[in-house]
Order: sequence, then C-alpha cells, then structure tokens
Amino acid sequence: MSEILCQWLNQELKVSQTVSPKSFAKAFSSGYLIGEVLHKFALQDDFADFSESSASKTSLDTAGQTTTDLLNTYSDDDYIKKIQKRLEEDAFAREQREKRRRRLLMDQLIAHEAQEEAYREEQLINRLMRQSQQERRIAVQLMHVRHEKEVLWQNRIFREKQYEERRLKDFQDALDREAALARQAKIDFEEQALRDKEIHEQIAIERAQARYEKHYSICAEILDQILDLSTKVADYRLLTNNLIPYKLMHDWKELFFHGKPIYEQASLRHLPTKLSAEHLIELEKRNLLDNNDYEEYKNMVGEWALPEEMVENLPPSNNCILGHVIHRLIESSLPPQVESTVPELPSFAIKGCLLGKTFSGKTTALKALEKSFPIQVLSIDTLVQEAIQAFHDKESVSGAHGLQKAPEEKALPVRQESDEDNQACTSSPKDVQDGSLAEALPKKEDKTRLDTDARKAAKAEEVVASDSFSELTVRAQLGAKSERLLKKGKSISDILLVSIMVNAINQIPMYKGWILDGFPMTLNQAKLLEEALTGYNRNLIELEGKKSHTSTLAVDPTASKEVPLPPSAFDFVMLLDISDNSSLNRMNDIMAEAFSSETPLEDINQRVAAKNKDTDEDQNLRDQIQHRIVGFLDNWPSLEQWFTEPENILIKINAEVDKQSLCQKVKEMFMTEIMKKENKVKKKLEEKEAERKEEVSLTEKTSPPPPPPPPPEPEKEKEVHLPQERSKTPAAKGKQASEPPHGNREPLQEGKGKKSETSLKRKGSPRGKSLGGKIPLKKSPAESTDVSPVPVVPAPSKPGSEEWVYVNEPIPEEIPSFLVPYWKLIENSYINSIKTVLRQLREDQHAVLAYLYDIRTGFQQFLRRPDHKQDFVSQWQADFNSLPDDLWDDEETKAELHQRVNDFRDRLWDICDARKEEAEQERLDIINESWLQDSTGIAMNHFFSLMQAELNRFQDTKRLLQDYYRAMECKIPMDDTKRFTRVPLVQLDSKDILESQLRIPLVPRRSISPESALSKPKTKSILKGKIDYMLESVELNFEADEKMVMDTWQQSSLAISHMVAAEIHQRLMEEEKENQPAETKEKLPQAAANKKVKKEPPPPPPPPKKKKEDKKGKGKSPPMTEAAPVVLPAEETEEVEVKNELKLRIKEEHLAALQFEEIATQFRLELIKVKALAFLEELVIKAVDVYRLMEKWLGERYLNEMASVEKLTGVARYHIETSTKIQNELYLDQEDFFINGDIKVFPDPPPPVRPPPVEKEENGTLTIEQLDNLRDQFLDIAPKGIIGNKAFADLLLDLVTLNLGTNNFPSSWMNLTQPELQELASLLVTNSESVDWRKFLLVVALPWPIPLEEELLETLQRFKALDAEQLGTITYEQYKQAGLWFTGDEDIKIPENPLEPLPFNRQEHLIEFFFRLFADCEKDPPQLDYTQMLLYFACHPDSTEGVYRALSVAIGTHVFQPIEMPHPVAEKTSSFTDMSPIEEYPELEDNFMSEERELQEDGEEKEEEIPENANTEMISMQTLLQVFRGGNEVLDANRFASHQKLENTYLENFIKVFQDLGSKNLEPIEVAVLLKHPFIQDLISSYPDYKIPDVKIILQRSEHVQGSDEERSPSRLTEEKK
Repeated sequence: MSEILCQWLNQELKVSQTVSPKSFAKAFSSGYLIGEVLHKFALQDDFADFSESSASKTSLDTAGQTTTDLLNTYSDDDYIKKIQKRLEEDAFAREQREKRRRRLLMDQLIAHEAQEEAYREEQLINRLMRQSQQERRIAVQLMHVRHEKEVLWQNRIFREKQYEERRLKDFQDALDREAALARQAKIDFEEQALRDKEIHEQIAIERAQARYEKHYSICAEILDQILDLSTKVADYRLLTNNLIPYKLMHDWKELFFHGKPIYEQASLRHLPTKLSAEHLIELEKRNLLDNNDYEEYKNMVGEWALPEEMVENLPPSNNCILGHVIHRLIESSLPPQVESTVPELPSFAIKGCLLGKTFSGKTTALKALEKSFPIQVLSIDTLVQEAIQAFHDKESVSGAHGLQKAPEEKALPVRQESDEDNQACTSSPKDVQDGSLAEALPKKEDKTRLDTDARKAAKAEEVVASDSFSELTVRAQLGAKSERLLKKGKSISDILLVSIMVNAINQIPMYKGWILDGFPMTLNQAKLLEEALTGYNRNLIELEGKKSHTSTLAVDPTASKEVPLPPSAFDFVMLLDISDNSSLNRMNDIMAEAFSSETPLEDINQRVAAKNKDTDEDQNLRDQIQHRIVGFLDNWPSLEQWFTEPENILIKINAEVDKQSLCQKVKEMFMTEIMKKENKVKKKLEEKEAERKEEVSLTEKTSPPPPPPPPPEPEKEKEVHLPQERSKTPAAKGKQASEPPHGNREPLQEGKGKKSETSLKRKGSPRGKSLGGKIPLKKSPAESTDVSPVPVVPAPSKPGSEEWVYVNEPIPEEIPSFLVPYWKLIENSYINSIKTVLRQLREDQHAVLAYLYDIRTGFQQFLRRPDHKQDFVSQWQADFNSLPDDLWDDEETKAELHQRVNDFRDRLWDICDARKEEAEQERLDIINESWLQDSTGIAMNHFFSLMQAELNRFQDTKRLLQDYYRAMECKIPMDDTKRFTRVPLVQLDSKDILESQLRIPLVPRRSISPESALSKPKTKSILKGKIDYMLESVELNFEADEKMVMDTWQQSSLAISHMVAAEIHQRLMEEEKENQPAETKEKLPQAAANKKVKKEPPPPPPPPKKKKEDKKGKGKSPPMTEAAPVVLPAEETEEVEVKNELKLRIKEEHLAALQFEEIATQFRLELIKVKALAFLEELVIKAVDVYRLMEKWLGERYLNEMASVEKLTGVARYHIETSTKIQNELYLDQEDFFINGDIKVFPDPPPPVRPPPVEKEENGTLTIEQLDNLRDQFLDIAPKGIIGNKAFADLLLDLVTLNLGTNNFPSSWMNLTQPELQELASLLVTNSESVDWRKFLLVVALPWPIPLEEELLETLQRFKALDAEQLGTITYEQYKQAGLWFTGDEDIKIPENPLEPLPFNRQEHLIEFFFRLFADCEKDPPQLDYTQMLLYFACHPDSTEGVYRALSVAIGTHVFQPIEMPHPVAEKTSSFTDMSPIEEYPELEDNFMSEERELQEDGEEKEEEIPENANTEMISMQTLLQVFRGGNEVLDANRFASHQKLENTYLENFIKVFQDLGSKNLEPIEVAVLLKHPFIQDLISSYPDYKIPDVKIILQRSEHVQGSDEERSPSRLTEEKK
C-alpha cells in the first residue's frame, strides 16, 4: 500500500520531494508535503507564501552548515574561528527560539483543550435540563398542529375558489386576446394586401418601363438607320450628280428592311482569325446582298430582267427530268423514315386544356364540367404528387399489366437523351436507384479502404435494386426522378412533367375525353406535349419545308408538293381571361374567408400546428402570386401564337364574373366544341369511305378481262392514304403512289418489268424524237428487225411532261452515294461562283462611281488652280495711277494708255490660252489613262466568269446524267478523259506568261491609240453630238471589247452544241455496237476482220461534220443487217422487245434532259452576253459623259475668263476717257472680275475734326474745370477736408481779388466783398468754427439731382454688392459700374455742322468729379469711402431731416422719425424755403418744395404707415460717431483746440447715453431706444452739419448792390480786405 501511495505521489502528483516507503514518515513529518498535496487539490491557498519562507530558511541552514563544514575543513585562522563562533551562536539562538515557539504552542493547545472540555460539560448540563421542558412543549405543539390543519383546510378551499375564478378570468382573457389577435391579423392582412397591390403595380410599372425602353430602342435604331440611309443617299447624289442607280437604291432598301447598317462597319478584305461583331455584321450584309443578286440572276428579274427580244424565246424554268433524277438519287441515299402511328379511325373523345392566371377559376370550372360530362380532368400538381406517392408505395408492374405498360414507355419522348440541360432529369432508372442507394448508405470518411468483398456485395445490391426499380411502374419511376430533383432543391424539368402528363393520358380509355388543368404553362411544354401526343415536331416540319423551298438548280414537280402541318394535340384551348388586380382580390378574399371560417380545435397542439401550416401556405401563396402572374404574362404571348397559328383553337372567356356564370359559360363553350368535334369526325369518315369507293372502282376499270395477279397499286395507295397503320413501315415523303419505297428493293426489281409493260401497252412506244427536235433519232437496224410492228396509238407523250412516266429502273447502290455529293458539289460551286461574280460587279459599281466623282472634282480643282493675272492687274493699276496729273488730259497720253491697255489685254489672253491648253492636256491625260480599259476588262472577265460557271454547270450536269442513265442500263460509267472547256479571260497586264503555267487561257487585249483611231473608218458610234477625236479611241476600244464578248459567247455556245452532238453521236455508236447479233462472233474470219474494222473506227471528226458521220453511219448500216436472222423462242423475243423498249425510253429521257439543259444554258449565255454588252456600253457612256462634261467646263471657263478680261479693259478705257484715277482695287480672280470697294489704292482726304465740347458759365454756376481747380487748391492746404473759418474766407478773397485771368470763379463771384465772403464762410461753419471745403464744393456745384432717401440706400446697396471684401472702399471702375442715382445720358442733339462742337454733358462730368472730390488719391488706385460720400449727399435743406437721412445711410436701412417730430421740421423747412430765391434757382426750389411736401405727407401719414418693427436695427458707438463727426476724423494743423474739446464732449456724452440705456460695455443698441434719449433728441434738432446752406442769396445781394452803386472805388475793396 505504501508503494502505491509513493508511486501516486511521485508520478501523478509529482511532489517537489521524492517520497519512498522508508522515508515516508520523515518526509511528512514537517507538514510541507501535506500542504503541497492540499495545494495540488486547491485546498490550501497560502501555500505559495509558506513555500517561499521555508525555502529561504532551508537555504540559510544548509548554507550555514556548509560554510561551517568548509571552514572547519580548510581554515584555522582567527578570523575563521570568529566566524565559526558567530555561526555557533546563531545556531544556539535558533534552537532557543524554536524551543520557545514549541512551548508556546503547547501552552495554547492545553488551554484550547481545557476550553473544549468546559464547553462539553456545559452542553451536557443544558441537555439534561431541557428534557422536561421539551415534553410540555410537545403537547402544546400538538394542539397548535391541530389548529393549523383546520386553517390549512379552510385556506385550501378558499384557494380552490380563487383558482377557479382565475381560470375563468384567464379563459376570458385568452378569448379577448384571440379576438384582438384576429383583429390585428385582419388589419395585417389588409395591409399585406395593400402591399401586394403596390408590389404588383410596381412590377407592372417596371414591365411597362421595360416595354417602353424596348420600343424606344427599336425606334431609335430605326431612326438611326433612316438617318444613315438619308446620308448615304445624299452622299451618292453628290457622287452621281443626283442620278443614283436603281441597283444601289435597291440594295440599300434591302439592308434597311432587314435591319442591317448601311455604312460599312469593318473591312472584309483581310479577315482576322477571330471575327468581331462588326465583321459578322458585314458578313451577314454581304450574304444578304449575294442571295438577292443570285435570286435575281436565277429568276431573271431586276438587273437581269429579259430584254424584249428574248422574252418570246423563254425556255421552261425547270428541267423536270433532271429534277426527278436528283430527287430519286437523294431519296435512295437517305435512310428510311419511320412514320408516326395514328389510329386508323378518328376518336370522338374530346381533348383540350384550360389555361389562365392564378385564381382565374380553372379548377372550379373543371370540377363543374367533370360533374356534368364524362371527361377526365388532369392536374399536373396532383399527378406529380400521385407519382411520388406511387414511388413511395413501391407500385410495381404485374404480369399482364407490365405488358401493357411496355408500349407506353416506348411512347414517351425520346428527346430526353439529347437534352443537355436536363441530364439529371433524364437519367435512367439505374441512375435514379444508384442515387437513392448512395443516399441510403451511411457516409464513411475513408471510402478507399473498402475491400473487394464489400465492393462485390455493393454491386450485387445495386443489381438487385436496379431490378426492383425496373419492376416499378412508369408512374413510380417518374415519381422517383421528380422526388430526386425536389430533394436537391431543383424544379421538375419540362420533359419530366410532360412524361408524367402523357403517362396519365395513356391511362385514360380511348372513348373518354380529357382536359388539362393549367397545363402547358410554357411554350416548351406545349411543344413537348404535342410531339409526345402526335409524334410530329412542328419545328422540324417547318425546317423541312424551308429546305424544300431553298434555291436548287432542278426541282422535281411531283415531289415538291407542300406537306400540310399536322393537327394540334388539342381540340380546343380555353383561356379564362382575368386582370391582375382581380386575381389579387380573389386571393385576398379566399384568405379572408379562411380567417373568418376557422373552427376552434380541442387540442391546442393540433390547433397551433394547423394555424402554422395555414400561415405557411398563405405566406407561400402570397410570395408566389406575383411570380406566377409575371410568369404567365411572360409566357402567354408565345403560347397564344402557338395555339392560333396553324389552326385557331383558342377560345377566350371573360372570367371576371361570379362562379355560376363562369361555369355556365365554360359549359356552353364545351358543348360547342363537342359538336364541332363530332361533325369533324363524321366528315373525315365520309371522306375516307368515298376514297375507298373510288379506289375500288378504279381497280375494277383498270383490271383486264383475264384476272391477273393482284396488282400492288391499291396496296400502295392504301399505304399512302393510311400510312399510320404500321408504325415502322418505311415510306418516303412526297413520292408518287407509283414509286415504291426504297427499303424493299428485291421485289421492286421483279415488278419493274410488268410496270413498264403495262405503261407501254397503255401509252404506246414513243418515237425517237427529242424535245428540241434538232437532231432526229432514226430507228436502229436492230429495232427494225427484232421488234414486231406496233399498232397505231395516240401521239406519245414527250419526256419531262406531266403524262410522261419516268424510267425508274434500279441502279447500283454505290451510284447514289457518289452522284448525290457530286450534285451538291455542282450546286454549291455554281451558286458560289455566281454570287462571287455578282458581288464583284456590285463592288465595282461603287468603285466606278467614286472614280468618276474623283476625276470630276479633281478636274474642277485643276481648273480653279491659282494664276498670276491679279499680279499683273495690280502692277498695271499702280502704273496707271502713277501718271502725273498734268498728263491726264493729253490726247497722246490717252492714245498711249489705250495701247497699254491693248497690250495688257493681249497678255491676259495669252495667260488664258496657256491655261486652256494645260486644261486640255489634263483632260487628254485623264482620257488616255488605262482606267476605262482596265474597268471594262475586269467587267468582261466577270461576265466571262459567269459564262464559265454556266459551262461548268452544263458539263457537270451532262456527266451526272450520263453516269445515271448508264447505271440504269447496267453499264460501267465512262472515264471521261477530256478536259473541261475553259472560257478565255482578258489579259489585263502585258506580261508574257507561258501557256503551261496557265490554268485558265488568257486573251491578249490590244488598245487602240488615238492616231490609229483617226485612220480607221467609223463603223458604229455610241458618241452622240459633235465629234471629239479624243474620244475616238474610247469608241474603237469599246467596239473591240464588244467583238471580244461576241466571240467568247459564240465559242461557249458552240462548245455546248459540240458536247451535245458528241453525246448523241456516242449514243448512236453504242446502239450500233449493241444491235449487232451475238452470232456474228462465229462467222468467217473475213467477217470477223470486218467487224474488227467496224469496232475501231477512226477518231470522230469535229462536231461541224456531224452530218457526214450520220451519212456514213447510214451507209454502213445495211451491211450490218445482212447477217442471217436468228430464230428465237417467243419468250425470249418478248424479253428482247421489252428491253429494247426500255433502252429506247432511257435514251429518249436522257437526250431530252440533255437537250433541255442545252437550251437553258444557251439562253443564259445569250442573256449574259446581252447584259455584258449593256453593262460595257453603260460604263463607256458614263465615262464619255464625264469627259464631255470636263470639256464643257473647260470651254465655259475659257469664255468666262475672256469676258472678265474684256470687262477689265472696258473699265480701264472708261477711266482713260474720263481722265480719272482708279481708286478702288481692280480684282481679277480667274473667271470673275469686280471692283473691290473695301480696298482703295490711295486714301481719301481726311474729314474735318470736330472741336471738343466746352462748358459755358450760366447764372454764376461754377464749371467742372473751376471745381477741379478749387479742389486741387483746397487739397494742398487741407488734405483732410477741414479748414478754419478765417483761413477759408482769406483763401476765397485771394482767389476773387487776384484772379488775373486764372478763371477760378465765374464773373458773378468777382464782385463779392470780404464781409460777404465771411458771411458765406459762416454759412458753412460747424460748431468747431471750421469749414468742410468738400461740402462747400458740393454746394457750389449745384444744380445736381438731390437724392431721395430710398435712392441713397439703393446706391449704398450697389456699392456694398461690389465691395466683395467689405472694406468700405471701392475703385473708380466699381464706382462707374455701380453708378449714382442719376446718369449722364441726356438727350444731347448732335449738330449737323462738323465744325461745331458737341454740347457739354455736365451731369456725366459731375459723376466723375464727385469721385475725384471724395476719393483718397494717396492710394494707388484711388479708393473711395462710399459711406462717407453718401453721408455728404444726405444733407438736406432741413437739418433734422438731414440727420435722419445720415443715420439711415450709416445703418443701411430706413430710420423713421418719431411721431412728434414732423411739425417743427415742417416749420423749419417752410421758413427756409421762404428765404430761398425762387426766381434765381427754380430747379432747386422745386426740389426742396417737393421734398417738403413729401415730408409733410409723410408726417401726416406716419401714424398709420410706421410699421411695428420700425427702428429695431442695432447701432454701434462707431456708427454714431461717424454720423456726428466725433470719431475717426483727424484735425488739420489750423484747427482750434475748442473743437477737440467738443469732440471729447460728444464721446463722453455718447458713452453716458449708452450706459444710461443699459449698454454697460457699449454694445450696439436699438435705434428706437436711442432716439428716445433726450440728449440724442436735442443733438438731432441742433446739429447743423447736414443742412444745405443757400449761398445764392449772397451772390444775388452782391449783384443787386453792384447794380445800385456802379461807381464803387477799388480802394473800398482794399479797406474791406483789411
């Protein structure tokens, strides 16, 4: 046990000291390890402190012992002994302390034990004493317990009553709560309904906006295309001189109608490897134009329309024989097609579907129909749920039921495998089972560790599971796939939904109708459903129809009939039309009914679960209703088009009615459709019965008297009319009834002979005549000997006609596989060649127009090149005008000038002649350029390429027909070693090329020079009008080109005729060889030698000697018939006759097809020849028209230049005869001459200068000049504007007495005496006995318009608006910009006399003077304090009014006077006006009187007009000092100290006023409060600085005194001065 304990302490607890069983007691004796163990288990908190102290103490003890031991061992010194002694003492003291500590602990332990002993004794005594008391207490407690039980019983009864009342209250509260919640839910439901409507309206707005943007983009694109077309037309009108070719306009219209850009988006000359969108557009444009050009060429319309002379000889447009051959080859090369199965007899069961928006009433109407009619209603939601449930129920196939399901599985759509997007949906049953097994197996982290046994077991399970899955029904398998998709969170694909629906339809009996509820929902579902139900794919049928209408070179008329589209899968489609708002309202009504019709459930859990389920469904319905409506709106236009295009089966019903009306409407429409279906089925049955009767009657008529074996025709006709009886019967589409299917070839080969025999017996054997009748085919000798005479029959039908029965003998299987690609190669090569050539012709037309425009504009610019005639004209005019004036009237001089004019005219004419020669040479160079020849050569090569394409087509077609008919005759195709005929092209350059290097032969082209053109006779002329020898070469080159085109056409036509003749000749040679009897091989050697000679005839001569060959052949035929006839049996004779008839028919058909191709090719070659000649003639005519137009321009320009020179000489002769100089410049600009009135050769005499305006003195008013002089003098003496009274008077006296011509004052001022001047100064003196000279100049400058207070404030606002920095100053430019209250624009009459000065505009000069008067000129530029200036203009004849005006200006707003103030003001104003001189200054008096009247009127109306918030503006101390001149002004040197004292008095008084009004720190106060202060009122009434003094009184008095005392002596003046 101790070992286990030690192991636990040492290994698990890991105590600090190793414990062994021997030292266990010693280790735990100190208690340290016990504390450490407790500390390990978190039972000792202060162990860390104890371990530190014990560790230090232990270290000291061990250190002391170690040191002592060391000292005892190694040292005996005294020092060491002292240390040892001290250590021993320390050890002894430590032992004593330890003893004392132990003794104290023992004492404490003894005392504690004694205390515990005493406590136990006390407890024992107390326990013994409590026993008797406990017994009495227990009895009392028993009584209390009985009483408490009774109380508890009463309390429990009371609590039960309370609980019952509480339950009833809680139930009532729960009912009230549910009612409140229901009301709240109803409110929430209504709000949600409103929100749904808002969302729907928003979606409708977005859809309308998207539709508008779509339409807008379409219209913008159309407008851009219209603009491009207009600009393109305008460009080509300029290029073609308003004669746009029809072809260009037609191409532009085609591009415009197809929505392609008119202008080129990218170049197609060097296409990159990765085509951009622009390159693709250009390729589409090019293909469109190429196809249009090819269709015009093929149908011979438009540019390739037939001329009148060729319309009568128009050949048939189609080679029926070739078309039949090609159709037969293509049909034989294609695999047999499987026709879809359709029941033989149509069913009376009706099929339809009912569509509409959500909540339109589909399900309700179908339930009513299902009750009234024997129909089956199929809903896709229900079918999907049933399929999934069938998978869960493991619905399996049982015996006979499985056999019935097998064809149903095959009837499912096969397109599932090819649909890449629905791979998950189209997985096989094995895949589905694999997925289910994978989900069922538990997932493991490491799948790679599975051993082979587990894998084998898993494979075995998969096989078993797949077998079990295959045993499930189709519905269960489809349900498994659906569930798999739904579990992945994906929607069920359309193919899977259609498969489920088709599976359900197949379960319905044939006699029972069915209607689909809300299916199909998309166009894809409708297509898949129709394909699954009918077996037809409408898109594929339409594509086949388009392919059949594509351009081919030969069409079989019997196989080109259009196949009608199959009937729809439905008999009717009903649409319940309802608006979006009605659908939302119906959803809200249904949900509201669900709210109101909730039945209370007994179980609360069921109730909550049902409520949650209902709320989830309602929320899902709300979330999906918008998407469903939008989805229906998106899909319905395509569905509507699908159900109305082939046959309109759509029926629209207005569903915005009640249920009964809707059901009644649906029933009525359903009954109508049932009647239609019955009538339709009856009609079909009657038609089939009539067809059967006709077939029976035909077979009876055609059958011969002896009953032959049953003919195959009725069976084949039955197969044609009823191709759906056998599902896998191979039959080709569009074939005749007589043509057998290609799948069964062996029986057909047996029956061919009989068919041909009957046809021959019925129609007779045709004679050997071709279609064209050019080469008659004689009957061969073999025919004449072997074939028995035929009775006379009606005229045989021609090969290729409708009555002609084509020879359809079997051909080897490898022939179609070779000839079909060969024919496609022929078609593609022909079409691509034609398109390429026509494209080149189209592009060359643009190049021709651009080149002709360039040479026209270039020649016009060449004619307008600058000349030097104007230099000669200028020099001559200068010489003419430089003639001295005294020689102008001399006759000899005039004669010499006339001679100079003649010489000058001859020189100008020489220049004109030289320019004419240069222009003619330029025109000749343009004509002699090789452009026209190159263009015509390129055009000829293009038309020759068309001829080559026709030749290639004919040669290839000839070879194809030859191979086909030889294969039908069981002959080996011939190896044609001849090279194809090549049409030679025109060699455009003069390089020598070896013939071995050429793939196409070239014809050298010789251009005719103008010299040789003059020598040759003129045969044909395309040039009309006057003969131009420069254009003779053009005409002769055109004739040579025309001859080359005719020669090439003749060569091509002759080559075709030779090829046809060679083919006929080859046929004849083969017939001759075949007609020789087989017995000739056994003849004598001489006969064999003769036969050998016949077999090896000489090479055939050229085709022109064809008649001779025919004659030779005729001559050789009698020896061939000399052979002894061989007697054959009757059967062999009949077979030989049948074979000969068949060969004859093959030969006729072959030669007829060949000759038809010959006629068509010859006709097309002739058309190409005609169009080539017309094209070349049009090109030459265009070039010749341009050349003639250039000649016309040249001649007109030469005549105009000559006429302009004549005009110039006429003007010169006129000036010579009138003896005048030519002042204006003569301008001779190429063909224009005029006299330039804007430029004069010598200047006109200068006009007289008008003297400047001068101001005159009027009524003693100072002029502006005098005002400026006074300002300058005052500014020098007193720059600050203030001058002493005495100094001011002395200055005026000096200026008046010492005038001495300085003109400083008007004359009326010169009579003023010193007392009068002192009086004048006293009028301007302020309280400081000084004069403001600016105010003096402002007064003496009168009259000027005195401003009203409103005008002053408006002017102040304009100044402040220009003062952006709010400095209070403005410059002169800003001053002029703002302006004053008056302007200088007076009605000044300009005098007619140019020597008379203009009137002086005084007001304009006053405005400038006021700026100079008040501006600070020391600054640069001068600055004007506009507030200070307006304070001067605030002066008024009434001083009080002037102060208020100044306050208004200083504050910036109108200051109203108190109510009691107007009367003294009016008295003062009237007293002042009484003293004013009315007769002297009427304007000023009128201004003052008007001002006085305004003041009186204002005073009378102030009580009513003063607003309540009047004078509420704040005014500061600085503003107040500025108004009363007590703040910012600086005294001049001559100012008195008393004024300084006065200023100090104002400042102190203002401070006192502000303090009295409550502004301790001198803050701004209201104006109304300030005006109520008595000091301010006294100051306003007595302040004189803002009064305008009347200085005119003194002047009038001085004049009056001067008039009474004219003898006044000058000494008096000096005395007065003293």
